[in-house]
Amino acid sequence: MAYNRTLRSEWANNPDKCAVELALASISGKWKLRIYDVISKGQPIRYCLINNLLEDISEKTLTAQLREMEQDGIITRVVYPEVPPRVEYELTDLGKSLQTVFDALNNWGKAYIDDKNTAKS
Repeated sequence: MAYNRTLRSEWANNPDKCAVELALASISGKWKLRIYDVISKGQPIRYCLINNLLEDISEKTLTAQLREMEQDGIITRVVYPEVPPRVEYELTDLGKSLQTVFDALNNWGKAYIDDKNTAKS
């Protein structure tokens, strides 16, 4: 099954696209919610720290996911003209508004795990 990414610009030009599909396309991806969790702690965070906190992610995948999140307006990327270069990421206002959805998904996941553990007992 091929993954077809729905861009916000496509949705804006085609109101027949499902808004839920747009939302899921913006946060889907194996790492996006984990990246979101790391960046959502409040302070701008450097690329190397994100990479260190997400131990199993490749640099190529992390870079691609961060770029998609930036294109979707969820995060901002600030490059400081220093040697060595310093790059920091933080949530945009749109990204911050995703926190309630993230919390709801997290709570649902915990309830799902509890339900499955109770069923096994």
